[in-house]
Amino acid sequence: MIKIKEVIVVEGIKDEIAVKRSVDAEVIYVSGFGISNKTIKLIKNAQERCGVILFMDSDSAGERIRNIISSKVLGVKHAYISREKSFKNGDIGVENASPEDILESIKNAKCAIEYKRNEFNMGDLIENNLVNTQESSKRRELLGDILGIGYANGKKFLARLNYFNISREQFLCALEKLKEILNDKY
Repeated sequence: MIKIKEVIVVEGIKDEIAVKRSVDAEVIYVSGFGISNKTIKLIKNAQERCGVILFMDSDSAGERIRNIISSKVLGVKHAYISREKSFKNGDIGVENASPEDILESIKNAKCAIEYKRNEFNMGDLIENNLVNTQESSKRRELLGDILGIGYANGKKFLARLNYFNISREQFLCALEKLKEILNDKY
């Protein structure tokens, strides 16, 4: 089992169990939106000690929790898992993912940059059919999985490309993988 040096922060106890089945790591669960000051302090201490990876569910609640924590604890890494890989019986959650998919998501965790970056713009998304087409949502979902930045609407996807310091080369390589996956049908 692979040892992860950072502390992994998840939403709930089931997520913690799933992560511990997948990797050897210290895990903190925040019990959903009820993130206490004590828990934030624990996460800040972990960040100072060895770093933190936020690994939340791929839904709006997970995104809100991720935003709350990352606004209070600077410099954390972000791990994303696709909705497809974390969906089971009508439920989206880290606890539904396979150990292999959890490990892959953690290995692909991204650190946010702290300055304004404009490498990508809406024209890049339009040019690559990531917005304004019937297939855009599916393309963003797959590309987000390839890049390890998760699914998002067009505006948020663009922000993540810049926020997580994705290079133009990484973007183009990911687009090539996307074409292979889709057999260039979109």
